[in-house]
Amino acid sequence: MATGSSELFETKVEVHDRKQFELKLEYQPSGTDPKSEYLVEMLLFIPRSLNIDPETWNREQVYADLHNYVRLKTPVLSFDEILTGSHSPLLQLEQRLPLGLMGPVSEVVYDAKMLACVTRGALRRFSRGMKKECAHLLSGAETEKCAPTASPQHLMALARKSIRATQEILRRFRSTCAQLAQKYDLGEKAPAALRLVDEYLSLTVEQFFRRIVVQMEEMPRSGVYVELRRELMDVVIADESYRRGKKLPSVLASEGDNEEYSHRLGFLKKYCMNILFLKVQRSSKRKAWEEVLFAVAAGGSMAFALGVGLFAQSRYPQASFNFFMLAVIGYMFKDRMKEGLRRLLSSYMGKLLYERTTVIVDPVTQDDVGVCREKIDYGEAVQVPPEIARLRTQDDLLTVAQSELTEMVIRYRKRIALDSGMLPRIADGLVSGVTDIIRLNVDRLLHDMDDPEYALDYVDLEDFSIGKLQMAKSYRVDVAFRFAVDDGRHQRTTVRLVRLVLDRNGIKRMTDLVPETVVAESVPFPVSGPTPAPVTQ
Repeated sequence: MATGSSELFETKVEVHDRKQFELKLEYQPSGTDPKSEYLVEMLLFIPRSLNIDPETWNREQVYADLHNYVRLKTPVLSFDEILTGSHSPLLQLEQRLPLGLMGPVSEVVYDAKMLACVTRGALRRFSRGMKKECAHLLSGAETEKCAPTASPQHLMALARKSIRATQEILRRFRSTCAQLAQKYDLGEKAPAALRLVDEYLSLTVEQFFRRIVVQMEEMPRSGVYVELRRELMDVVIADESYRRGKKLPSVLASEGDNEEYSHRLGFLKKYCMNILFLKVQRSSKRKAWEEVLFAVAAGGSMAFALGVGLFAQSRYPQASFNFFMLAVIGYMFKDRMKEGLRRLLSSYMGKLLYERTTVIVDPVTQDDVGVCREKIDYGEAVQVPPEIARLRTQDDLLTVAQSELTEMVIRYRKRIALDSGMLPRIADGLVSGVTDIIRLNVDRLLHDMDDPEYALDYVDLEDFSIGKLQMAKSYRVDVAFRFAVDDGRHQRTTVRLVRLVLDRNGIKRMTDLVPETVVAESVPFPVSGPTPAPVTQ
C-alpha cells in the first residue's frame, strides 16, 4: 500500500498473512526539538453481525492479538559507502586486523551483523530500482517514448555495478573473517556467529537477485535482456554452489517442501537483525491509579454504611428488629455504592490515563530512547474524529452503515515520544530513526462468520433448466488511521481509510478506500488528555 510523507515519518499498511495485517511506521526525528512526539490512532468499524463487544473481545485479548516490534531503522548505505565509507561496518571489521580487536569479541559479531543489515537494505533498494527501470522500459515500448534514463544499456550498467559491488563485499568479508579467526582467539561462539552471518549474506544476495529475474518476466527474451538474466542467475548459482560446498542445508531443491531452507532463512534474518531491535519495558500506571481510586470508593461506601449504623444505634436498641433492618439495608447500599463508585471512577480515569506504558531502551547502552503509551476504547467511549467520519461518506453503503446499521467501533491509540538527541549517538551515528511494526491478528473476528461459499439457484432463460451458481460470502471491516507528529517546527496530521475483506478463512484482500491525506499542518497535538479534532484545510 502507499506510504506516507518521508519528511516527517513514513507509514505503510499491508496484509501480512491470512490472519494478520501490518502497520509499519518509521519515525525520523529531525533534531529541531529535544523530543519528537507521534500519535497513531487506529479505528476498527466492525459490523454487529460479527458479535464483537467489550465482553467477547476485551482489552486484554486485543492487546494479546496486537504484536508490536520496535527497532532502529536500518542504516541507509549505498554499495559504494559500504565498500569505502568511514562508518561502514565492513571497514570497521577490516581495521581490526592491523589494530587488534579493540574491544570485546562481541563487537566483531556486532559489526558483522550490521554489515548484513546494511547490505540487505542496499540490495532491497537495488531490486526496487531495477523494477522501476523495467517498468519504464515496458511503458516506453508501449508508448514509443521512454524515460530519459530508461534504456537497456542503463539497465545493464546498473545491474553490473551492483553485481561487482556485492561480490566485492562478500569477498572482503569472507577474507577478513578468515584472517581474524587465524590471527586472534575469538573463542567458540564468535566464529559460529560469523559463519551464520556469511550464510545469511549469501542467501540475501541470492534472494534479491532471483527476485530481479522474476521481475523481468515481461521483458523481451532476446539481446541484452537475455545476457542480463544470465549474469544475474550466475550470481545466484555461485552462491548456491558456495553454500553447497560448505555443506549447508540452505539450498533450494526442485522437489520437496524446502522446510529446512525456509527455517534457516527465517532464523538467520532474525539473528542478524536482532541488533536493531530495541528492548521494551512495559508497565501499567493506570492500574496503580485505579487501585487508589478503588480504595477511595471502598472508603466512601464504608463511611455511608458506618453512618447508617451510628444513626440506627442512636435511635434504636441494638437488640431491636429496627436496628437489625437498618444495619442490613446500610450494608446492601454500601456494597452497591462501592461497585458503582468503582465503575464511575474507572470510566473517568479511562478517559485520562493510558493503559500501558512502554519504555524503549537501547539494549547496548541501556539508555532510554523514548516512551510509548497505549490505550483501547470501545463503542460510545470512542469519539470518531470528524475528518475520519467524512472519509466514510464516499458511497451510500458507508453512509448508511454509520447511521441506521449498528457497528462496534474499537479505537487503538498509541502515543510515542522519542529522544531526538539519543538516536545520533547509537551505532556510530548510522541510525536516523525508529521503525515501529504493529500487527493485529483478526482471528477473533472470524468466529461468528458464515461459510465462505454457498450455492444460489439459477434459472436458464432458454430452456428454464435449474442450475446452481457459486456465491462467496465475505464481510467488510473498515479500518481508519490518524497519524499526527509534533517535531519542533514540523507538525502534521494525516488520515487514511482501508477496508479489510474477510471470510471465515481469514483476510481475502485489503483495499485502499482513501489514500493517506494531509488534513492539518502546523497544528501540534497536546501532550496528554483526549486528542481534539485537527483544524482541516
